[in-house]
Amino acid sequence: MRALISVSDKSGLVEFAQDLTELGVEIISTGGTHAALAAAGIPVTEVSDVTGFPEVLDGRVKTLHPAIHAGLLAVRSNPEHMATLTQLGITPIDLVVVNLYPFKETIAKPDVAFEDAIENIDIGGPSMIRAAAKNAASVGVVVDPADYQMVAAELRDRGRLSAATRTRLQAKAFRHTAAYDALIAQYLTAREGTKFPETLTVTFEKKQPLRYGENSHQKAAYYADPLPAPGSITAAKQLHGKELSFNNIKDVNAAASLLNEFEECAAVAIKHQTPCGVGLGTTPAEAFARCFAGDPVSIFGGIVAFNRPVTLDLAQRLHEMFLEVIIAPAFDADAREVLEGKKNVRLLELSTSAMAEKGLELFSVTGGALVEDRDTELWEPRDLFVMTRREPTAEEMKRLKFGFRVVKHTRSNAIVLVNGVQTVGIGAGQMNRVGSAKLAIEEAMANGFDLSEAVLASDAYFPMPDTLELAGEHGIKAVIQPSGSIRDQDSVDVADKYGMAMVGTKMRHFKH
Repeated sequence: MRALISVSDKSGLVEFAQDLTELGVEIISTGGTHAALAAAGIPVTEVSDVTGFPEVLDGRVKTLHPAIHAGLLAVRSNPEHMATLTQLGITPIDLVVVNLYPFKETIAKPDVAFEDAIENIDIGGPSMIRAAAKNAASVGVVVDPADYQMVAAELRDRGRLSAATRTRLQAKAFRHTAAYDALIAQYLTAREGTKFPETLTVTFEKKQPLRYGENSHQKAAYYADPLPAPGSITAAKQLHGKELSFNNIKDVNAAASLLNEFEECAAVAIKHQTPCGVGLGTTPAEAFARCFAGDPVSIFGGIVAFNRPVTLDLAQRLHEMFLEVIIAPAFDADAREVLEGKKNVRLLELSTSAMAEKGLELFSVTGGALVEDRDTELWEPRDLFVMTRREPTAEEMKRLKFGFRVVKHTRSNAIVLVNGVQTVGIGAGQMNRVGSAKLAIEEAMANGFDLSEAVLASDAYFPMPDTLELAGEHGIKAVIQPSGSIRDQDSVDVADKYGMAMVGTKMRHFKH
């Protein structure tokens, strides 16, 4: 039996090669892999001795040779193939152990030079992997050091790899090269500036299996970008609690996205990917008290997120509640000790201030995908304009901007009521806008808020003036909305009737 080994990741290499040698496998190798094996005292033959041709072009060409690829691709059951190998003096290769140049690690470096990225595009490695995988009826191909022990054990027990194992390794090999090529394509496409290419190549790496998906009868897994942006949820560090569920992960993402809108000290509560409370304060404890007061019912079993470290006084308050996940950039030691007293609450360390949301967002549909820019903008300051006779006061404008940051992350049709420090009513996901306004107003009144101190934010324009009529009847004095309806003037007339100030943004934020 003959094995060709050429790896960039040398973890477990020597031990695996020792196992193969003990099993009587002849090893051929290249460059740094050959040096590492020889230094460990493992018998190994240089590829150049097999090909009769030296490595050239700074190692760019070493395994691209008929003596290698004919040995990989020859169909063992084909007499003509085997006769050709004999005639040319080529020995078949039965096992290929290859992993590729570290392209991902290279482009992950800050300010990597383009030339360095290009030099780390492997050519010979993928060629050998694909050749071996194509001929999996006869050849085993190993691309992952995690498989070394399994392969060695099976060779020891059976003397050869089973068809089932070769088939499993074959599929894994093509996944490996496909992911490698997808990452290269993504890098080069981004560099040359095509946003929506004729074919979209994406790749993700399995982060963890999940117990189930959105519902218990659905199977699921969690995949991560190979190069996650700093501050993205795949970079979060879980400090305590059981595994995140499918729905937890979606809610954590929603919480992090909303929290990223705020530089001031903020607390955010999320339920079913929609905010149920947002509070601002001088401390995270104060911000949370205001967040909680905005909707003390819906927060039960929800997710809370902070953009400041969790302190002891805040932890003691959170400990009293049933929460699924608590997110913060850090937890004070005594705060963490208190929260870890509840075994099921998940604690996630995540600095959302670093969260980079720019890029593309993918949505699965049956038979395809929708792809769009992430909604990272809020409005163009130059586009803000007053639609009504009365202009908002400076304090009202501050509140309107606060409300619009929240409504951007609320399910459409979305209406959000805020005062200067917290949300006081949220209406989301309704089939008409006035229905959302009714829910938001009812919630605010039920929780004892003075609506004359609240302003209203809408994620899209008002197709009819009924929402403004309802707001005016309840004493709301300022409104922010994208504008753009052919019936804008009807809403303006109602706002003027009640002495409301209304600001247009020229930018909507549907979140279906």
